[in-house]
Amino acid sequence: MLETYFTYGDEEESPVDHDIHFRPGHSEDGTETFTPRALIYDLKGAFGTLRRDNALYGAVDDPTAVAQQMWAGNPNVIQTEQIQQSAYQQHLDQGLEPPALSPDTVRYWSDYNRVFYHPKSIVQLQEYELNSALMPFEKWATGEDLFDSLDKEHDLLDRDLRPFLEECDQLQAIQMITSADDAWGGFTAKYLERMRDELGKTSAWVWGLEQGGRKPRDKQILQVANVAQSIYQISSQASMYIPLTTLPDVLPPYINLNAASKWHTSALQLLAMESMTLPTRLRSGQQGRSSFADIETLLSNDGNRRIAQLNMSVKDPAELEGEADGHTAQHDSRMNGYTNGTSDHDDPESKDLDIDMQPKIANLTGERGHHNRRTHVFSQLQSLRGKWRSSLEIEDTNLASRDRFGHGPRIESHQSALLFPVVDSFPHIFASGNVAKKLAVHATLSTTTSVAQRIRAVERIARSIIGIDEREALCDGLVGICEEYEDGWESGSDSDDDS
Repeated sequence: MLETYFTYGDEEESPVDHDIHFRPGHSEDGTETFTPRALIYDLKGAFGTLRRDNALYGAVDDPTAVAQQMWAGNPNVIQTEQIQQSAYQQHLDQGLEPPALSPDTVRYWSDYNRVFYHPKSIVQLQEYELNSALMPFEKWATGEDLFDSLDKEHDLLDRDLRPFLEECDQLQAIQMITSADDAWGGFTAKYLERMRDELGKTSAWVWGLEQGGRKPRDKQILQVANVAQSIYQISSQASMYIPLTTLPDVLPPYINLNAASKWHTSALQLLAMESMTLPTRLRSGQQGRSSFADIETLLSNDGNRRIAQLNMSVKDPAELEGEADGHTAQHDSRMNGYTNGTSDHDDPESKDLDIDMQPKIANLTGERGHHNRRTHVFSQLQSLRGKWRSSLEIEDTNLASRDRFGHGPRIESHQSALLFPVVDSFPHIFASGNVAKKLAVHATLSTTTSVAQRIRAVERIARSIIGIDEREALCDGLVGICEEYEDGWESGSDSDDDS
């Protein structure tokens, strides 16, 4: 959907700097191209109908031609049955208005893909097949082993990543999106470790996706074990690690989400990630602009807090008309983190955000937790799309965050008039999205005690299911992460809280 920000001809220049996420190039016939700065690893069969060769770039390697060069006789070519293109893709290729998509017609993410990728962006791992019952790609160590074997044979960073890095004039950050509760967590941790050796202190953000909803107990145990490893190993290497669930425990009534459809659940995650990082893609001089490094400094807040939670709320822009002006003068920067004499440590505004993307951990130990504990906010970045607040209120919030003598949490607010575009490939999961073509989004990224409560719940389960050889280092590491989120008023009894 990022291509919807493009402007052409006499249209007003987009506030988004397209060069950040797209790269210029030339096709084989010399035509100028603009393709995503993306490197996608996936298993055999996971790309669906997406091929490395497309309308911009011809076939990279013809298997038949390669075979003939290596063998003088007639080659015997064995091909698997090709996946048929979706009607949506067929219409796009023919330049026709595509039909409406539904969970029944979407099989792979390529069924609703709207952009051409450079052939080097697509890397299919032949060693494992999607949804294989014989060789499932589920255990964290499996991902580690796969990376080690491939990297030893090919030097993955040199072959795959370096060509993209060499094209960047001013590299701001690298974002990695991975599932964290299966073997991809182990693959990503190893990849990130190698990348750190090459890139040093370059910002590296990891979005760890976790499957929400109910599942069999044995699968829950395996996923918690994988999550424990991902939190410990990835967060120690990443500049920022943000866990995202596929299915929040509680959804507001304006969301109609099909939990069985990855098209639906990934759309909610996309909305969260894209809105939260919008300030990093705005052009220089644009209101609400920021950088990954600045956000990291804010959220760490003189500590070592690298794990954050994401919350958001979504509205039809028409619902915001008049609201921002009505809320003006509620906040005064001179109060140093206090509003009307009340501490902001609880961040009452975040309680109004009705979508919590932080994954929840099932209670597998039988212990009773205290679910109603107050959440303390250390730092928070607010990314607002649409006029959720007046400019005066935004200014006051940001002035207060720069007050060295302030007693409350550090909160920065970045507001942009650029709304979230609802394209025809985006599912109708919002009631207003069926009518409105654009959505107003209020997203926050926070370092809070809730992060520690969740990690403690993971650590308790991991201590009972992880093998003794790994248990001590892993669990001690998780406890060490939690200690970064402990405030002065917290007592040791908090470790008994469940998330």
